[in-house]
Amino acid sequence: MARPLLPDGLWAEIAPLLPPERAKPKGGRPRTSDRAALTGILFVLRSGAPWELLPREMGCGSGMTCWRRLRDWQKAGVWDRLQHALLDRLGRQNGIDFSRASLDSASIAAKKGGPATGPNPTDRGKPGTKRHILTDAKGIPLALKLTGANVHDSRMLEAVVDAVPPIRSCWGPPRKRPLKLHADKAYDHRRCRQALTRRRIQPRIARRGIERSQRLGRRRWVVERTLAWFAQFRRLAIRYERRHDIHLAFSTLAAALIVWRFIERWFC
Repeated sequence: MARPLLPDGLWAEIAPLLPPERAKPKGGRPRTSDRAALTGILFVLRSGAPWELLPREMGCGSGMTCWRRLRDWQKAGVWDRLQHALLDRLGRQNGIDFSRASLDSASIAAKKGGPATGPNPTDRGKPGTKRHILTDAKGIPLALKLTGANVHDSRMLEAVVDAVPPIRSCWGPPRKRPLKLHADKAYDHRRCRQALTRRRIQPRIARRGIERSQRLGRRRWVVERTLAWFAQFRRLAIRYERRHDIHLAFSTLAAALIVWRFIERWFC
């Protein structure tokens, strides 16, 4: 049996975050409901279908209606608040493991270019976007940043670490710093280690030219798996959006959906 694109539990988390519907004093056609529009957005995110090919039979309105709703909700900060709310829910149930975190990135082709793109050195200089992800010890995405594919990973370490929001826990104050951070040799720079030490995070970064005697790589597979989960959303396997805000909206929504999977698995 096919799973619904927008289950009731997830809708219950999202609905309170959406801005109220504007009144239409002059009447006009009935507005497509927020739930229907969000279902259309999720269909495009998961399937990678162009907006204009969104099936009308789904009852989600037109592709342009769903696109506008995605744009407006991104501007209103809905997707960031959703990601934070779901992380808080996991944190309150002791579902986030801050004992260690992992940081990595993956580049994707950007067919139309646009902001936060750059020549990809691993793809013959073609335009690309790089997705930087920080996860907890279980692979739960805690922070996401997008840059051009030509931005070196080490330059983004501080920005990604600082992007983790304060997450509630079942006891004590909200928390945003892991005890340890695992990263590959791309982050083997003195400034990266010093930045982590200043934040009271123990750096566990592989060193260039040195064998893995400490087996540091055995902890990083979780972030690599999470990056693979992002690629399973077909709209994110290749960047089709020229507008940065639309691609960021899709990326943040995908991160929230990955967190929701953990909630469903453990607590629903």
